[in-house]
Amino acid sequence: MHLSENEGIEKKRFVVTGGAGFVGSALCLELVRRGALSVKAFDLNIHSSFSDRLRQQGVHLIQGDVTCKEDVEKALRGVDCVFHLASYGMSGKEMLQYGRVDEVNINGTCHVLDACLHQGIARLVYVSTYNVVFGGQEIVNGNETLPYFPMDHHVDPYGRSKAIAEQLVLKTNGRPLRNTNKNGKCLYTCAVRPAAIYGPGEERHLPRIVNFAKLGLLPFRVGNPSVKTDWVYVDNLVLALLLASMGLLDDIPGKEGSPIAAGQPYFISDGSPVNSFEFLHPLLNSLDYELPKASLAVRHALLLGNFFWAFYSFMYPWLNRSWLPQPLMLPAEVYKVGVTHYFSFVKAKEELGYIPMVSPREGMAATISHWQDKKRRNLDGPTIYAWLFCVIGMLSLFAAAYLPDFGPVPLVRSFSLLFLRSVTALRLLFLISAALHVGEAIYAWNLAKKVDPANSKGWFWQTFALGFFSLRFLLKRAKRLR
Repeated sequence: MHLSENEGIEKKRFVVTGGAGFVGSALCLELVRRGALSVKAFDLNIHSSFSDRLRQQGVHLIQGDVTCKEDVEKALRGVDCVFHLASYGMSGKEMLQYGRVDEVNINGTCHVLDACLHQGIARLVYVSTYNVVFGGQEIVNGNETLPYFPMDHHVDPYGRSKAIAEQLVLKTNGRPLRNTNKNGKCLYTCAVRPAAIYGPGEERHLPRIVNFAKLGLLPFRVGNPSVKTDWVYVDNLVLALLLASMGLLDDIPGKEGSPIAAGQPYFISDGSPVNSFEFLHPLLNSLDYELPKASLAVRHALLLGNFFWAFYSFMYPWLNRSWLPQPLMLPAEVYKVGVTHYFSFVKAKEELGYIPMVSPREGMAATISHWQDKKRRNLDGPTIYAWLFCVIGMLSLFAAAYLPDFGPVPLVRSFSLLFLRSVTALRLLFLISAALHVGEAIYAWNLAKKVDPANSKGWFWQTFALGFFSLRFLLKRAKRLR
C-alpha cells in the first residue's frame, strides 16, 4: 500500500475512544500534526496527565463511558473515522473485575459498532491484543492465520473479552451504513494487535514494575532466560494505527473496491523479540534498582499467581480502593513473561507498509530519560524491608520500654531484655533513637529545601520514620547536584 503519509487524515474528523490515555493521547496528537480537521478524545477520565497537552493542541476532550450508548452516539456524531482504544482489565486488580471487563470490552465495542453504522462512519480501527490467540502456549514467529484461543480456556477475562470484541468488529466489516446520505457505502473495520507497549509516560506496565523494584518486591524472574516476547514502542504503534486507517480507505483512485485492510487483523511490534527481564534491565539499572537474579519456573510462579488471584478475588469489594496495593503477579501475567510468544508483522508490512520507525534501543533510551527525570522530581526511598525494620523496630522498642503488660508486650520486652539488662536502658535507648530521628528529619527538611524543595515535607516525614535509611537517599541526591 503506497499512499501519501497524510492520506485519509487531512481535513478529516476523528474520534479516539480512550483518547486521554497513553496511546490514545499520542494518537490524537499525531492526527493533529498530520492535518486532521478535528480530533475528539472520548474518555471516562479526561483529567489524565496528558489532558493539558491535548487541549493545548486543539484536541476536544469529551467525558463519557463506552458502556453508555448515549455517550458513544454523542461522541461519534459527525466523524469520518473511529479509533477504538478504550478497554478495561489489561493488568493488575482490574483483571479480576469480570463484570466491568465484559461491560467495557464487549458491550462498549457493540455500542461503537452500532454508532458507526447508524451515523455513517465508514472506518473503524480496533485496538486488540496478542491475547486473542495466546493463552499460555508457546508461539514462535506466529502470524494472523493462528486461530483464536479457545474461549473457555482463557486464564483471565481480559483476553476472552477482547477476543469476542475483535470477532464482532471483524464480522461487522462490510455492513451497509444506515445513514441515508451514504447509500451504497459500507463500514470497513480492521483490528491491530499490539505487543506490550512501552515509552515515556506509559501508565500500565512500567510504573507497576518500577514501583515493585523500588520496594524490593521483584524477588525473582519467571521462566528461563531463553523465553522471548514482543514489545512495541508507542510511536511505532501510532504509526501502525494510522496506516491501518489508510488501509480502510475505499476511494483511492485506481484502487476502488474493498480496501486491503477491511476485515483483517494485524500483529504489531518492534520486531525484536527479547526476554522481558533483559529488556527491562537497562531501565531498572538506570534508576539504581536491582533486577532479580533468581529464577522461578512457570509452574511454581503459577502457584503464586493463583494465590494472589484467590486473595484478590476475596477482596473484590475493595479492588478499587487505593489502599489495596497491586498484586505481585496474576496467572495471565505469569504466562506473558514466562512463556515464549512472539509474532511476525510481515502482513502489516506487506499490506499496510508498516515498518517500525523507532528502534528498541532508541525507544528504551527515551523511556529511561523519562523515568530518570521522574525520579529526580519525586521522593526517593528505601525498600519495604527497611520500612518494616525501622517502623516495627521503633514500635517494639517503645512497647518494651513504656507499655504495660498486655498482648505480645511481655514477649517483646523479654526479648529486648536479652540485649539490654534493664527497662531503664530500654527507655534511654528509645529516647536516644527518637532524638536521632527527629534531628535527622530536621536536617533532611533543611537540606531538601535546597536540593529538592518540592518534596521537602515528604523528606521530613520519611526521614522522621526511617532515620538514616531515608536520609542517605537525600544525601546521594545532594551529592549529584554539586
